[in-house]
Amino acid sequence: MLRVNEYAAIVARFFAIKDKRGVTAIEYGLIASLVAVALIAGATTLGSKLNGMFSSVAGSISS
Repeated sequence: MLRVNEYAAIVARFFAIKDKRGVTAIEYGLIASLVAVALIAGATTLGSKLNGMFSSVAGSISS
């Protein structure tokens, strides 16, 4: 009959991650999505500021 610690060792070996390439791919995917969100937020902010600046210049020229 198996003792509790022997059973726990068998279960731990069964669920052990042997190939960590999938985990690394997920981490890189999360980092890439975080960078993409930061770029989109920056481009949106920069775009609205540029739009305001060009509108101001266009208003000055047409006056």
